[in-house]
Amino acid sequence: MEILNFLQYSFIQRAFVAGVFVAVICSALGLFLVLRKMSLIGDGLSHVSFGAIALGLFFGIYPFYIAIPLVILASVLILKISEKAQIYGDAAIGIVSAVGISGGVILASLSSGFNVDLFSYLFGNILAISQAEVISSALLSIIVMAVIYFFYWDLFSATFDEEYAKTTGVKTAFINNLLTVLTAVTVVLSIRMVGVMLVSALLILPAVTALQLSRGFKTAMTIGAAASLLSVILGISFSFFLDLPTGATIVMINVAFFGLAFVYKKIA
Repeated sequence: MEILNFLQYSFIQRAFVAGVFVAVICSALGLFLVLRKMSLIGDGLSHVSFGAIALGLFFGIYPFYIAIPLVILASVLILKISEKAQIYGDAAIGIVSAVGISGGVILASLSSGFNVDLFSYLFGNILAISQAEVISSALLSIIVMAVIYFFYWDLFSATFDEEYAKTTGVKTAFINNLLTVLTAVTVVLSIRMVGVMLVSALLILPAVTALQLSRGFKTAMTIGAAASLLSVILGISFSFFLDLPTGATIVMINVAFFGLAFVYKKIA
């Protein structure tokens, strides 16, 4: 009876709907990022998001209206710095990340009025998500999944052998930009769920868990999606009944799944 009552709360329903959508796109994109050794881009873009959210709050604008375009711009900038300045990708991520996080801290120091709001984004709270945020998360998630579906083979080819992909006519530069833009949108959507500090975990953990259990790409994508969905469902449930922070609980369940998968791979 208590479980049924728990599901009747509107804020729980909103959290589940938004969480399911974000979990699916995180697991799908995470697999591409891990295999391309771009895992750190999620961490870097989340730091940029912190600065962008601070900018939105500073000017009294809804933070995500500022965060999405700025984080997309930052994702493209990371690629351009890597290509034009001949800097390794992780160094380019570090440069852009440093600008984002330091900008956020400076804006926070200039105005103490929104510090509470700003720092609430550090760890997220999906249970406080509004109906409008659920709708926007769902729509953007559907768009991201549609783009992944439409460009699946190009993304797949460029991920496993970029040089070969070029010879088959795949526009790898476009695909690389597309992947980073999709990641930028996903990072911003995930912040409401787990916060700036834990976004990269939501991208990486389901992917590495799936890769422990499967060598096939499509199977890994399915396992990753299942692990991500289950972690969100269990995380929201446990956080409600045990009075735990939702974002951190979701991530720790993901860590547990990875640990189980790692042990299974060793003994199987």
